[in-house]
Amino acid sequence: MQNGVPFWFVRDPPLESVDPGGRIGSVFSDEQVIGGVVHVSGHIAQPGVIVQSGGLRYILAEATEKNGARVKGLANVMREATLDARVDDDFRRSLWFKLAGNASLNPISATTGKTVGQIVRDPATIAEVRALMVETLAVGKCLGLVHDVEADADARIAYASRLDDVKTSMLQDREAGRPLEIDPILGATIEIAQRCGVAVPRLRAAYEKLRPLAA
Repeated sequence: MQNGVPFWFVRDPPLESVDPGGRIGSVFSDEQVIGGVVHVSGHIAQPGVIVQSGGLRYILAEATEKNGARVKGLANVMREATLDARVDDDFRRSLWFKLAGNASLNPISATTGKTVGQIVRDPATIAEVRALMVETLAVGKCLGLVHDVEADADARIAYASRLDDVKTSMLQDREAGRPLEIDPILGATIEIAQRCGVAVPRLRAAYEKLRPLAA
Protein backbone atom coordinates (compact mmCIF):
# COMPACT_ATOMS: atom_id res chain seq x y z
CA MET A 1 0.00 0.00 0.00
CA GLN A 2 1.62 3.18 -1.15
CA ASN A 3 0.87 6.54 -2.70
CA GLY A 4 1.59 7.12 -6.36
CA VAL A 5 2.43 4.73 -9.18
CA PRO A 6 3.82 1.35 -8.03
CA PHE A 7 6.75 -0.37 -9.73
CA TRP A 8 4.50 -3.05 -11.26
CA PHE A 9 2.07 -0.59 -12.91
CA VAL A 10 4.26 -0.46 -16.03
CA ARG A 11 6.85 -3.18 -16.52
CA ASP A 12 7.96 -3.03 -20.15
CA PRO A 13 10.03 -0.95 -20.09
CA PRO A 14 10.13 -0.34 -16.32
CA LEU A 15 9.50 3.13 -14.97
CA GLU A 16 12.87 4.66 -14.09
CA SER A 17 11.21 7.01 -11.60
CA VAL A 18 10.05 4.17 -9.34
CA ASP A 19 12.08 1.15 -10.47
CA PRO A 20 15.47 2.23 -11.89
CA GLY A 21 16.83 -0.46 -14.17
CA GLY A 22 13.84 -2.69 -13.37
CA ARG A 23 15.60 -4.07 -10.30
CA ILE A 24 12.48 -4.34 -8.13
CA GLY A 25 10.38 -5.79 -10.93
CA SER A 26 13.00 -8.45 -11.60
CA VAL A 27 12.55 -9.74 -8.04
CA PHE A 28 8.77 -9.51 -7.65
CA SER A 29 6.44 -10.82 -10.34
CA ASP A 30 2.79 -9.75 -10.63
CA GLU A 31 1.83 -13.11 -9.11
CA GLN A 32 3.57 -12.01 -5.89
CA VAL A 33 1.89 -8.62 -5.61
CA ILE A 34 -1.38 -7.38 -4.13
CA GLY A 35 -1.96 -3.70 -4.81
CA GLY A 36 -3.61 -1.38 -2.31
CA VAL A 37 -5.18 2.06 -2.55
CA VAL A 38 -5.61 3.76 0.82
CA HIS A 39 -8.37 6.27 1.57
CA VAL A 40 -7.43 7.02 5.18
CA SER A 41 -6.38 10.29 6.81
CA GLY A 42 -4.22 10.47 9.90
CA HIS A 43 -0.86 11.37 11.37
CA ILE A 44 1.80 9.96 13.65
CA ALA A 45 1.36 11.76 16.97
CA GLN A 46 4.41 10.01 18.43
CA PRO A 47 6.21 6.72 17.79
CA GLY A 48 3.64 3.94 18.00
CA VAL A 49 0.67 6.32 18.26
CA ILE A 50 -1.41 6.99 15.14
CA VAL A 51 -4.24 9.53 15.20
CA GLN A 52 -6.84 8.75 12.55
CA SER A 53 -8.78 11.75 11.25
CA GLY A 54 -10.94 10.28 8.50
CA GLY A 55 -11.70 7.28 6.34
CA LEU A 56 -11.19 3.56 6.77
CA ARG A 57 -11.40 2.46 3.12
CA TYR A 58 -8.77 0.18 1.61
CA ILE A 59 -9.09 -0.96 -2.02
CA LEU A 60 -7.26 -4.18 -2.85
CA ALA A 61 -6.56 -6.18 -5.99
CA GLU A 62 -4.14 -8.67 -7.46
CA ALA A 63 -1.55 -7.07 -9.73
CA THR A 64 -2.42 -9.80 -12.25
CA GLU A 65 -5.95 -8.33 -12.40
CA LYS A 66 -7.31 -11.79 -11.58
CA ASN A 67 -8.67 -11.46 -8.07
CA GLY A 68 -8.64 -14.77 -6.27
CA ALA A 69 -8.81 -16.35 -2.85
CA ARG A 70 -5.75 -14.71 -1.34
CA VAL A 71 -6.80 -11.08 -1.92
CA LYS A 72 -10.34 -11.89 -0.81
CA GLY A 73 -8.91 -13.56 2.29
CA LEU A 74 -6.80 -10.49 3.04
CA ALA A 75 -9.87 -8.26 2.68
CA ASN A 76 -11.80 -10.49 5.08
CA VAL A 77 -9.03 -10.30 7.69
CA MET A 78 -8.96 -6.51 7.40
CA ARG A 79 -12.74 -6.29 7.73
CA GLU A 80 -12.54 -8.39 10.89
CA ALA A 81 -10.26 -5.62 12.22
CA THR A 82 -13.08 -3.10 11.43
CA LEU A 83 -11.30 -1.72 8.34
CA ASP A 84 -13.41 -1.12 5.23
CA ALA A 85 -11.45 -3.33 2.82
CA ARG A 86 -12.84 -3.94 -0.65
CA VAL A 87 -11.66 -6.04 -3.58
CA ASP A 88 -11.79 -4.04 -6.81
CA ASP A 89 -11.99 -5.53 -10.31
CA ASP A 90 -11.19 -2.11 -11.83
CA PHE A 91 -8.19 -1.48 -9.61
CA ARG A 92 -5.96 0.43 -12.02
CA ARG A 93 -8.67 3.03 -12.53
CA SER A 94 -9.14 3.38 -8.76
CA LEU A 95 -5.39 3.76 -8.33
CA TRP A 96 -5.24 6.49 -10.97
CA PHE A 97 -8.07 8.48 -9.41
CA LYS A 98 -6.28 8.38 -6.04
CA LEU A 99 -3.12 9.46 -7.86
CA ALA A 100 -4.99 12.44 -9.34
CA GLY A 101 -5.69 13.67 -5.83
CA ASN A 102 -2.14 13.06 -4.63
CA ALA A 103 -0.51 14.68 -7.67
CA SER A 104 -2.56 17.86 -7.25
CA LEU A 105 -3.17 18.38 -3.54
CA ASN A 106 0.14 17.09 -2.18
CA PRO A 107 2.49 19.44 -4.09
CA ILE A 108 0.37 22.50 -3.25
CA SER A 109 0.15 21.60 0.42
CA ALA A 110 3.86 20.81 0.68
CA THR A 111 4.90 24.13 -0.88
CA THR A 112 2.33 26.36 0.86
CA GLY A 113 1.98 24.60 4.21
CA LYS A 114 -1.81 24.65 3.83
CA THR A 115 -4.23 21.92 4.84
CA VAL A 116 -6.67 20.43 2.32
CA GLY A 117 -9.48 22.58 3.71
CA GLN A 118 -7.44 25.76 3.36
CA ILE A 119 -6.47 24.85 -0.19
CA VAL A 120 -10.00 24.17 -1.43
CA ARG A 121 -11.31 27.41 0.12
CA ASP A 122 -8.67 29.56 -1.61
CA PRO A 123 -9.55 30.37 -5.25
CA ALA A 124 -5.88 30.67 -6.25
CA THR A 125 -4.72 27.34 -4.81
CA ILE A 126 -7.79 25.39 -5.88
CA ALA A 127 -7.28 26.63 -9.45
CA GLU A 128 -3.74 25.27 -9.39
CA VAL A 129 -4.97 21.99 -7.89
CA ARG A 130 -7.49 21.64 -10.70
CA ALA A 131 -4.86 22.31 -13.36
CA LEU A 132 -2.58 19.60 -11.92
CA MET A 133 -5.51 17.21 -11.61
CA VAL A 134 -6.64 17.76 -15.21
CA GLU A 135 -3.14 16.95 -16.47
CA THR A 136 -2.96 13.79 -14.36
CA LEU A 137 -6.38 12.64 -15.51
CA ALA A 138 -5.42 13.36 -19.13
CA VAL A 139 -2.56 10.88 -18.75
CA GLY A 140 -5.06 8.42 -17.29
CA LYS A 141 -7.30 8.95 -20.30
CA CYS A 142 -4.39 8.07 -22.57
CA LEU A 143 -4.07 4.81 -20.61
CA GLY A 144 -7.80 4.10 -21.04
CA LEU A 145 -8.51 4.59 -17.32
CA VAL A 146 -10.31 7.96 -17.40
CA HIS A 147 -13.26 8.89 -19.61
CA ASP A 148 -14.30 12.49 -18.87
CA VAL A 149 -11.31 14.50 -17.66
CA GLU A 150 -13.11 17.74 -16.79
CA ALA A 151 -16.07 16.14 -15.02
CA ASP A 152 -13.83 13.71 -13.16
CA ALA A 153 -11.61 16.58 -11.98
CA ASP A 154 -14.62 18.39 -10.52
CA ALA A 155 -15.80 15.19 -8.83
CA ARG A 156 -12.37 14.59 -7.27
CA ILE A 157 -12.21 18.17 -5.97
CA ALA A 158 -15.69 17.80 -4.44
CA TYR A 159 -14.51 14.60 -2.76
CA ALA A 160 -11.38 16.32 -1.40
CA SER A 161 -13.47 19.15 0.01
CA ARG A 162 -14.82 16.75 2.63
CA LEU A 163 -11.35 16.25 4.12
CA ASP A 164 -11.42 19.75 5.62
CA ASP A 165 -8.33 20.55 7.71
CA VAL A 166 -6.35 17.38 6.96
CA LYS A 167 -2.64 17.70 6.23
CA THR A 168 -1.54 15.72 3.18
CA SER A 169 1.09 13.05 3.65
CA MET A 170 3.60 15.14 1.69
CA LEU A 171 3.11 18.13 3.96
CA GLN A 172 3.49 15.89 7.01
CA ASP A 173 6.70 14.44 5.55
CA ARG A 174 8.11 17.90 4.87
CA GLU A 175 7.34 19.10 8.38
CA ALA A 176 8.95 15.97 9.85
CA GLY A 177 12.03 16.19 7.64
CA ARG A 178 11.24 12.90 5.89
CA PRO A 179 11.84 12.20 2.17
CA LEU A 180 9.00 13.39 -0.07
CA GLU A 181 7.18 10.98 -2.38
CA ILE A 182 7.75 13.11 -5.46
CA ASP A 183 8.93 10.33 -7.78
CA PRO A 184 6.05 7.85 -7.27
CA ILE A 185 3.47 10.65 -7.37
CA LEU A 186 4.85 13.16 -9.87
CA GLY A 187 7.91 11.61 -11.50
CA ALA A 188 6.13 8.44 -12.63
CA THR A 189 3.13 10.40 -13.91
CA ILE A 190 5.42 12.64 -15.95
CA GLU A 191 7.31 9.61 -17.28
CA ILE A 192 4.10 7.91 -18.40
CA ALA A 193 2.86 11.19 -19.91
CA GLN A 194 6.03 11.41 -22.00
CA ARG A 195 5.46 7.88 -23.29
CA CYS A 196 1.83 8.75 -24.12
CA GLY A 197 2.70 12.06 -25.77
CA VAL A 198 0.60 14.06 -23.27
CA ALA A 199 1.86 17.53 -22.33
CA VAL A 200 2.03 18.06 -18.55
CA PRO A 201 3.75 21.44 -17.98
CA ARG A 202 2.11 22.07 -14.58
CA LEU A 203 3.16 18.66 -13.27
CA ARG A 204 6.71 19.24 -14.48
CA ALA A 205 6.82 22.66 -12.81
CA ALA A 206 5.50 21.22 -9.55
CA TYR A 207 8.10 18.45 -9.67
CA GLU A 208 10.95 20.91 -10.18
CA LYS A 209 9.64 23.14 -7.38
CA LEU A 210 9.55 20.20 -4.97
CA ARG A 211 12.97 18.78 -5.80
CA PRO A 212 14.89 21.19 -3.53
CA LEU A 213 12.43 20.53 -0.71
CA ALA A 214 12.76 16.79 -1.18
CA ALA A 215 16.54 17.06 -0.97
